[in-house]
Amino acid sequence: MPSSPKPAAKKPAKKSSAKPLLISAGVALAAITLGLVSWQATAPDSTGSAGSAAAPAPATDPTAALKALARRESGDKLAVGRADAPVVLIEYSDFKCGYCGKFARDTEPELVKKYVQDGTLRIEWRNFPIFGAESEAAAKAAWAAGQQDRFDAFHAAAYAGGSKEKGFAEPRLVELAQEAGVPDLERFKADMAGEQAAAALRKDQEEGYRIGVTSTPSFLLNGRPIAGAQPLDTFTAAIAKAKAEAAKR
Repeated sequence: MPSSPKPAAKKPAKKSSAKPLLISAGVALAAITLGLVSWQATAPDSTGSAGSAAAPAPATDPTAALKALARRESGDKLAVGRADAPVVLIEYSDFKCGYCGKFARDTEPELVKKYVQDGTLRIEWRNFPIFGAESEAAAKAAWAAGQQDRFDAFHAAAYAGGSKEKGFAEPRLVELAQEAGVPDLERFKADMAGEQAAAALRKDQEEGYRIGVTSTPSFLLNGRPIAGAQPLDTFTAAIAKAKAEAAKR
């Protein structure tokens, strides 16, 4: 694998239209930690590296609060892997993010093959669009494809090489749904435009902003932050460590 690239440029966190969320001290500290690691991943350096894969552990470990964000819902349409897997990777991504696409093409399939299929890993997707209206439209479209059990195929089509350069206007999203094998395109279009898709997107966005996500891709692996499209070895090492820790409990 090439040296780790920098993730997409940061965008200041939006204020949620919902009432301010009351968060625990652990999650507040976690937000600082994740914000720090995101900054480290995008800060310029002399080597061009994406920076450390995880922030230094603070005096009070925030990972328990972050680990609890794993939903582990057996019917989650935007997740792969067993609900009771010992390791959960939460992924905050944007379909217009080039480095998210790199992860989706180069790294995620290897993680699925090696760890999801043997029951070690569960991957939960969080839609976290930060590049404007087309990013949000693609996120809703992915959710809509998921309602017909075609999220994985839509995800692969949307992240295919050269796909984001074609944009994510509605005709293109319908074309991607066709490529993904979504059986009922009229339902897909209705779901994409519906309130349930908007609500699901708000839920993911509010979660990300609440814990300090400011760039994509950002990850939590059993509560530990990993920022940017890190090399495969970074993820395999983190999964091995998390699996060993889970076995001790």
